[in-house]
Amino acid sequence: MSFGLTLYRFSGGELAGLSADAIRDFLARHSDLRTGVSTGPEEFRIRAHDGSEAELSLCDGVLAVERPQAGAVWDVLIGLVTHIGAGILLPDGAFLCPEGMRGELPDGMADDAAVCVPEITLDAVERIAGPFVKPLGQR
Repeated sequence: MSFGLTLYRFSGGELAGLSADAIRDFLARHSDLRTGVSTGPEEFRIRAHDGSEAELSLCDGVLAVERPQAGAVWDVLIGLVTHIGAGILLPDGAFLCPEGMRGELPDGMADDAAVCVPEITLDAVERIAGPFVKPLGQR
């Protein structure tokens, strides 16, 4: 069984697509980048300096993160979330987002499913989505 996250951004109560160019720009500076075929979703494999990896797939403005391994790849992922202004849909259905996104969420989502934090950090992800057998940032 694999662990996966989905990154979304909202504006004015509507889903606002994530920018492939912003994602590509950020990843080019922080990882080993592979881009998939242009006719389907944009696919990326990122590898951090310690060898930890994650697979990303952008389709219809939503970014899926599959199999993020424990290690420094989480620093890259958290940096990406901040860079693209996204929130994280966690496997349990909670939506972790920065407090500044609260007013942009669809009606009722802020009260029903969102966990708003001042800033999305690795500590916030571990606290909200955990506990994990091993800290996410350690390989």
